[in-house]
Amino acid sequence: MELQPHRVEYWLNAKREDPEKFAQEVGEVCDLYLQANRLHESGVHLISTDEKTGIQALERAAETIRMTPGQAERQESEYIRHGTQALIANFVVATGEVIAPSIGATRTEEDFSRHIGQTIDIDPTGEWIFIADQLNIHQSEALVKLIAQRCGVTQALGEKGKNGILESMVSRAEFLRDKSHRIRFVYIPKHTSWLNQIEIWFSVLARKLLRRGNFSSVDELKKRILSFIDYFNKTMAKPYKWSYTGRPLMV
Repeated sequence: MELQPHRVEYWLNAKREDPEKFAQEVGEVCDLYLQANRLHESGVHLISTDEKTGIQALERAAETIRMTPGQAERQESEYIRHGTQALIANFVVATGEVIAPSIGATRTEEDFSRHIGQTIDIDPTGEWIFIADQLNIHQSEALVKLIAQRCGVTQALGEKGKNGILESMVSRAEFLRDKSHRIRFVYIPKHTSWLNQIEIWFSVLARKLLRRGNFSSVDELKKRILSFIDYFNKTMAKPYKWSYTGRPLMV
């Protein structure tokens, strides 16, 4: 392949302040992906979850001219802004389906906790493992209280910023990671979004719907996203073939 000096792409180098811990965290996520079918068969829901924020409801200022033989499709370059929406989505690692999506104007810790609650409601007594990044709303007071309630944890949770499980993000994350819980979180290391399979699906959503979309309102944007998810699950859903093991690639 020839060099292309005119092309530039951004990338974000993963922070490896503790290489041993980094390798352990990456390895845990990859091992779960490679065990996805076995976990699914045993009734464990392995879910990759994250948010796609700032999705714009853009309406073209003039009608798009469809392609004809020898003529590319032509889109009006000016558009009308109708606001934005945030999508919180779940990718089922074993099947490739997207389940229990949440779409709204905000992405707060309450929004995310509510989203996880409605996801768990699909199988209220089942076992759930959520792959997520280390964003603060993924390690929040609201989420700890939800998981404690759903898992029947009776010990005192303490007080945010002062003591106990709720004291800090570190103590909350430790609780949410607890393997003895029926519902738990596994966190990818910072700056490794490529490890989270939902990010691959977000790129599908962008290519197939958002990039060339024309939305007259945020309500239409929301309906179109939900319709696309339904269509995707019926016609395109399949698990991603994950080959990376978290260990150095052999040459």
